[in-house]
Amino acid sequence: MSLVVCHQYDDKLASSLADGLPDDVILVALGTTPETAWAVPRDAEVLLINQNSASIGLHQAMPAPPGWPFNLKWVHLRSTGIDKYPIWIFEVPRVTVNRGGYAVPISEYALAAMLSFVKRMPAIWAVDGRGWRNHQLADLSGQTLGIVGFGEIGKAIAQRALAFDMTVVGTRRSPGPLGFDGVTAMPLEALLQTADQVVLSAPLTAETRGMIDAAALNLMKSGAHLINVGRGALIDTEALRAALDSHLGGVTLDVTDPEPLPDGHWLFTHPKVRVSPHISGSSQQTRNRANAFLWDNLDRYRNGAKLQGEVNKELGY
Repeated sequence: MSLVVCHQYDDKLASSLADGLPDDVILVALGTTPETAWAVPRDAEVLLINQNSASIGLHQAMPAPPGWPFNLKWVHLRSTGIDKYPIWIFEVPRVTVNRGGYAVPISEYALAAMLSFVKRMPAIWAVDGRGWRNHQLADLSGQTLGIVGFGEIGKAIAQRALAFDMTVVGTRRSPGPLGFDGVTAMPLEALLQTADQVVLSAPLTAETRGMIDAAALNLMKSGAHLINVGRGALIDTEALRAALDSHLGGVTLDVTDPEPLPDGHWLFTHPKVRVSPHISGSSQQTRNRANAFLWDNLDRYRNGAKLQGEVNKELGY
């Protein structure tokens, strides 16, 4: 029996996805506009939601389309977080995210940010004779990395940091060991007091929103470097400014609150801040990894197996 899978993807993405599908999977294009993207056919069991939510009118306050959830049994979100989606999405029996699909490029971004910080790049580049001078650099080797949110991205960061002879500690919502050789579990407060480099890779939930507030920032070591590849709202932005103006050594943000930042925002001009436009997960291989993840889950779904990346609706990720 054929499996009807409908999607909101553009033609290029849909074509790349179709290349790995078996013949008995029928891929139905809904289009990429609000007028067509939610016209789910009655025989469809699976909906693949466009990650570019703005193009299909999707936002947290969007009302459910008439007839939702139709006969859908499974919704797949190509993103990793679920904080931007309306609650009615999760009325479908199973919802999955592309968990771990961006771990490689994001972990490499985090290591690049740490290396840039300790090696003072790009400030050390000599552009003329006046730039030919000594700079005080540092090593990652011997430093302590604290990872807040030890999921798939956190594990990928830890793997790379250990290769640089860093001491790695981590924290996550569930208690107990992290289950990763060479990484020690530590409460958030102790982690912030200990780490030279802190990477935020936690999901945004009611519990984590604003978790890096003034009190948390004040715990961090003088000269420490904070990197956020999770969600902008994990950090109290105004408290961050006070910490940067006092003891914090620097911050690298791939995500911000608000996002995108408005023109003239202080984060663009503060000398201790580096901001990128939420692109740490970008690479030429990202699409292939996301497609492979979905192909595997489609096989699992058709065989009645447990899906990878299934969302825990109570925990919010």
